[in-house]
Amino acid sequence: MRLGEKIRYLREVEGTLRGLNRELSQLEVARSIQKELGKSISQSYLSQIESGARPHMTNSTRMLLARFFKVHPGYLVDDPEGFQNELISDVGALEDKLDLWLVGGAERFGRDSDLHHALLTVARHEDSRMCILLLGTILENPGLAERLMEVLKTPPAARTKARKRS
Repeated sequence: MRLGEKIRYLREVEGTLRGLNRELSQLEVARSIQKELGKSISQSYLSQIESGARPHMTNSTRMLLARFFKVHPGYLVDDPEGFQNELISDVGALEDKLDLWLVGGAERFGRDSDLHHALLTVARHEDSRMCILLLGTILENPGLAERLMEVLKTPPAARTKARKRS
């Protein structure tokens, strides 16, 4: 992945993580960096990086963007030809990767608002791995998923009335 693509991807993820359900604009990134970190970077500089007009950036800019997006500064370079980042052995890094994967899936299914919302909800959960494992366990139990959907789709007031009748 090229540096510009990484910055664009990070803007998408950051916007989603901030609950905007859209990517942060370059201007929003520049303003947020100023507000949150007290440093400045211009929107036009970000645009040049993303477009590839500036294939490299200064070390201070790399450190600033890494701090803002909460990534390792080494991430903010072009990947070597054939590079793949699929193997992760650290459990914490695996959880982060799962969350990014879920956010990416939510973006891909943006037109299906229910699925989009569900994927983001799991990604935001403190233990998204446990959520996925729980879903697997639910699906292994015949009829449980259908029953849970029936119960959860019933309005709370109707559930209360049903309990009082029983």
